[in-house]
Amino acid sequence: MVFSSLTFLFAYLPLVLLAYFTVPLRFRNLVLLLVSLFFYGWGEPVYVLIMIASITVNWLFGLYIARYRDTAPAKAKRGLVLCIVFNLLLLGFFKYWDFLAVNLNRLNIRFIKPLRLGLPIGISFYTFQTMSYPIDLWRGETTVQKSIVRFGAYVSMFPQLIAGPIVRYTDIAEQLEERSTDTDKFYHGVMRFLCGLAKKVLLANRVGMIFEEISVLPAFSQSALTAWIGILAYAFQIYFDFSGYSDMAIGLGKIFGFDFLENFNYPYISRSVTEFWRRWHMSLSYWFRDYVYIPLGGNRCGLPRQIFNITVVWLLTGFWHGASWNFVLWGVFYGLVLIIEKIFLLKHLQKLPAWIGHLYTILIVLFAWVLFAFTDIAKGMTYFSYMMGSQGLVNGLALYYLRDAGILLVICALASTPYFRDHFSVYDTKLKYVAPVLALLCLFVCTAFIVDASYNPFLYFRF
Repeated sequence: MVFSSLTFLFAYLPLVLLAYFTVPLRFRNLVLLLVSLFFYGWGEPVYVLIMIASITVNWLFGLYIARYRDTAPAKAKRGLVLCIVFNLLLLGFFKYWDFLAVNLNRLNIRFIKPLRLGLPIGISFYTFQTMSYPIDLWRGETTVQKSIVRFGAYVSMFPQLIAGPIVRYTDIAEQLEERSTDTDKFYHGVMRFLCGLAKKVLLANRVGMIFEEISVLPAFSQSALTAWIGILAYAFQIYFDFSGYSDMAIGLGKIFGFDFLENFNYPYISRSVTEFWRRWHMSLSYWFRDYVYIPLGGNRCGLPRQIFNITVVWLLTGFWHGASWNFVLWGVFYGLVLIIEKIFLLKHLQKLPAWIGHLYTILIVLFAWVLFAFTDIAKGMTYFSYMMGSQGLVNGLALYYLRDAGILLVICALASTPYFRDHFSVYDTKLKYVAPVLALLCLFVCTAFIVDASYNPFLYFRF
């Protein structure tokens, strides 16, 4: 079940809201747990057992770590290590077993075989999210959660279960104990959800079809301009798809009384790749910073060690996104760029006019999206050659796409900046009475597009 579906919008969500707000406060976490497990099991009934196992094991390890952290630290540490191993093995088995088997078979090492198991949706997100709890508990940064219902509600919470943001337990521990939803918070939650829905349905889906068409064109139909239009469309698609999901998750969180951290902050306005990754998928960046980069030594141990730490983080970041060599290459590419910026480039970029830094960043990001978009590296390299003009600079098809999709691309470019936020904020009192009408109109238009559309994927569901 996806947020941008008729089933979710007009059946599941209304029934959940009715159940959630009619039960006494003390039962709301239980309701949230049950409806979240139902939400997850809607498309994958078997894999809901994996979710329940993850909840139970991490909760039990949390009790163990809390019991011995102060009196027998060695025991608590062993419990933490076993908990981390459990989580990584669970993720590794479902996500990377076939990748390992296929690559070993290519080397004529055949002691394991591909299992062709389906990937549990969102396992990368909820595994990282769940793993933060025992680590923070061991560090003394949070207190133990003795209620498995509350802990289960945290892990399985359907608003951000499938594709983030990655919510750390410490961020919402107090809200699990006690929270409230007033009409103002509910209203802004609804508005944020509809904003995300519009991003997904009206922008991401439409611009995504452009890339889908261009990416499969035969060589004789390609040109440099066509390829650049295609990858620009993909850049907008993945941004509005993912940030739209995050907006819907944050909005739903507010409706249920939770405050999730922001996950995007207009990354395409960045003046360096370093800045880009402070604005893009911020919850993942924070997770790797706090649980990998800083424990490795961060930037406290000299430049060589810092370069090593960045390399490790970006190898893991690439591999986290998918069991495919193109994601590893994507992570290595970003790691190299960030190391170069760290060593000398960043200080020079800061002295140059803003437009130069912005242009440089956009070019790097677009090249990186080619690596990300094509799991077949050979196809990605061929697409690079199209962008470099191997099939000519401009053709009639490029002009057709420019004419047909030009307005949509301009709208996407504006919407990826703070322009609309600064000029049409729902918090603006001048829009107090207009905004609800616009929200209803938005819902109506999005519904019409959903009914008519056959293209409605969330790109990050496969991660």
